[in-house]
Amino acid sequence: MAATSLEVRELSVGYGPVRALRDISIDVPQGTIVAVLGGNGAGKSTLLRAVSRTLGFQRGRVTSGSISFDGRPLEGLSAAGVVAAGVVQVPEGRQVFARMTVADNLRAGALGATGGRRSSAEALARVHELFPVLADRAHQRAGLLSGGEQQMLAMGRALMARPRLLLLDEPSLGLAPLMAERIAETVQEINATGTSVLLVEQNAAIALRLASAAYVLDVGEVALSGRADELAASDEVRRRYLGVVDETAAADAVTAQASAPALSRWSA
Repeated sequence: MAATSLEVRELSVGYGPVRALRDISIDVPQGTIVAVLGGNGAGKSTLLRAVSRTLGFQRGRVTSGSISFDGRPLEGLSAAGVVAAGVVQVPEGRQVFARMTVADNLRAGALGATGGRRSSAEALARVHELFPVLADRAHQRAGLLSGGEQQMLAMGRALMARPRLLLLDEPSLGLAPLMAERIAETVQEINATGTSVLLVEQNAAIALRLASAAYVLDVGEVALSGRADELAASDEVRRRYLGVVDETAAADAVTAQASAPALSRWSA
């Protein structure tokens, strides 16, 4: 059984008087991909911000519970301290430095890393291996890249810090299906080298295919959790997040609709 690298226990988070997360517990075993699903406002991004210690930038705060990585509490660390500990977040919406070049964006990602120049050079070679387009466009301003290329840059920038746990917030958001699949394949490649991944993803089909385990958040609470393949087969998950219609209910509705005109004629 894999050791647990991230442990979230009974975590509650608030934004002023608004409680965004309520006593949630989540595990990310070492070397795995764990997905977090849920609708808008469920608390998915808040969870990642709590782990990366960036809640303060949105005036949020942890009100109770604990977060530890490799047995080390993350409470009290700065956002930079969390990066140094090996946990790096790729925020929703890519958020690249648009006026900086691709190369400068990647160099910025290495600022919080440890290991010196050799380590940074190895990280850059790995990023270019995963995303060759970033090498080809190294001197281009990041704001001129396509949406998919900006997502690659955001992920590449995070990888420059050589994370052991990567927090991905909606990496397929706004991307064409083909590009979303390419990003998904890259997530698998990153994980295959030993990097754990906590994946928040709007595309439940992709998330459940990539992950070994998943959690479903609903209004700040864990509504469902378990193996990803089991959740993918769940009627509730299929209906709410995979767009699969209950065929029996659909057939009953069609039958009822078809019989409605006849009933109205008989009653006329």
